Amino acid sequence: MVEDKIRKTKRFGPKKPMRPTTKDLAKAAGVSLATIDRVLNGRTGVRQKTVDAVNEAIVRIGFERNQVAATLARQKGYRFGFVVPRSGDEFLDVIVKHISEFDQASRAEMIQTKIVRIDEHDPHRAAKTLSRLSSDEYDGIAIMAPETPQIRDALHRMRERGIQTVAFISNQQEEDSQSFVGIDNIAAGATAGRLMARFLGQTSGSILVLAETMQSRDSLERRLGFDQVISPGYQQFHALPTLETHGYPDRTNLVLKNAFAAHKDIVGLYIMGSEARVAIEFARKLHGDGKLITVAHERTPSTEQALRENTLDALINQDPGHIVRSAVRTLRAKCENRETLASQERIRIEILIAENL
Repeated sequence: MVEDKIRKTKRFGPKKPMRPTTKDLAKAAGVSLATIDRVLNGRTGVRQKTVDAVNEAIVRIGFERNQVAATLARQKGYRFGFVVPRSGDEFLDVIVKHISEFDQASRAEMIQTKIVRIDEHDPHRAAKTLSRLSSDEYDGIAIMAPETPQIRDALHRMRERGIQTVAFISNQQEEDSQSFVGIDNIAAGATAGRLMARFLGQTSGSILVLAETMQSRDSLERRLGFDQVISPGYQQFHALPTLETHGYPDRTNLVLKNAFAAHKDIVGLYIMGSEARVAIEFARKLHGDGKLITVAHERTPSTEQALRENTLDALINQDPGHIVRSAVRTLRAKCENRETLASQERIRIEILIAENL
């Protein structure tokens, strides 16, 4: 008998620990299975105190729901749209790639994702595109767009039509905590300021700051965080007013050329936008052989190469795959009238240098 057990253990390996079940969850929360069902499915008639107790028990015992089974039990799938700019560069390509990969991987969970393009340079046209999105086609929309009155109004009308919304990468002005998926951009800007100061050391001079557009809340918040570190703590540096490139290569070349001509003491370059390739290339050509400390955002093939070639000193990154998955989970939670787990959805700031790629 003992030998048989030993042989079976060697053949099949030790038993894996069982995942906590809904019965375990009910016991841990001190409620009935019926109450667990109502909380997990976002149904009404449950006191907030009970909901909090169940959510606390979920974290405590490590309960993970079988989303496929849950979706099949409800006999309801979800149709989510990702609204992204029509024009972009490498980082947008990375985002689109992750959205497409998620769409293929989530079919078993009855979740479909679709990409919708908008003209980010014309808020009226962008709002018109959003106005055509129907609740017959979409349960929720995740949007990456500049913050304008036209976009805000279009999103408000979309919610009135029964479509849930969430902003990702760059926030929109919303009221509830589940309206944005992305890093804390004020903290990201402050991180950039600290990195810039550490790399510059005892050097003094001006710091050039670039953005695609200051209508994007991510750039506004990053600039705020950057100034909160540089202005009071490092008097030897002067952060210049933000220059906008609007994502156009010719304009990027022109604003950099004029800036280097007007300010001979530029020692640092902070690229706040998500597309840094063009700015890094032009800055390298225009600044000549002099060392220019450069800090940028988002990991792409070009920013990786720039780190390896020492034309970029530090990169502040956020995981695009996590952002896409989190946006879907957040939209799904909104559709089911339930809260998300903050610890699961938090997007962390990553600092990359040549040595840790």
